[in-house]
Amino acid sequence: MSDFSSRLKTFSTEFNNKLLSLFDKPNGAERQVVEAMAYSVGNGGKRLRPYLITQTAQLFNISPDQSFPVAAALECLHTYSLIHDDLPAMDNDDLRRGKPTCHKQFDEATAILAGDGLLTYAFELITSDNNNLSAAIRCRLANMLARGAGAFDGMIAGQMLDLLSEKNINSQNPEPIIKHIEEMKTGRLLCFACEAGAVLGNAPQDKYQALSTYARKIGISFQITDDILDVEGSTEQMGKTLGKDAAQNKLTFVRLYGLSQAKAIASQLIAESHDALSIFGAEATDLHNLADFILSRQH
Repeated sequence: MSDFSSRLKTFSTEFNNKLLSLFDKPNGAERQVVEAMAYSVGNGGKRLRPYLITQTAQLFNISPDQSFPVAAALECLHTYSLIHDDLPAMDNDDLRRGKPTCHKQFDEATAILAGDGLLTYAFELITSDNNNLSAAIRCRLANMLARGAGAFDGMIAGQMLDLLSEKNINSQNPEPIIKHIEEMKTGRLLCFACEAGAVLGNAPQDKYQALSTYARKIGISFQITDDILDVEGSTEQMGKTLGKDAAQNKLTFVRLYGLSQAKAIASQLIAESHDALSIFGAEATDLHNLADFILSRQH
């Protein structure tokens, strides 16, 4: 696992450098919003989503250079969601990855615009003529990303439910609610990452479905682990304020089942994610390693 962590760190460093090269700053006063976009998107992170796109695409002989525009688009969209999630009207957080959140580093209005800018830039990157993808693939990926991030059954819907979850604490049947929140809030973008790699590689249906199943399993497990770390983690390692789920009375697996059972559920999901990859044999070794990393991570 230490070897994998090292490879993931190397990937993250190389990806960050290439990603930041996409943010040419205007000369006028409007450059402030681009500076805020670059500040937030360049603020570290594990880069699991672009890593997933890169690795799943490579299963079908698509090079990292070919998949990079899609990986960059996804990371821009993911960062937009983090900027907005940290705002005073949402989670009201001062720290993100150990640094001041965008609205603290700049101001609230700039942070809102920076998030909007990253969201729109994601679709500019994914649909650009410069990325050497066919028009059909670009259109399919843009549609997939919009649906995965959207308000009907995507990330925004999950975030809305998360904000409202304290009202559901006393629901007679809270388990379906929390599963739906966890699957959408984090899972949808992780699903896109794996499914996008399959689309880029024109994968047969059985392999596309295997990656989709794998992504759903690791997506829910990732969010459960986040909930566990909100209780057991350290602010220094996590780089953000902890204990907020309990303070905000949010519905989580930890609140519903307790730490021990939440950990058991996450472990079972990771075991199922390994099963889903069996169709790929040894070619999916790093996807197996990534699943184990999600379960054991400390940040």
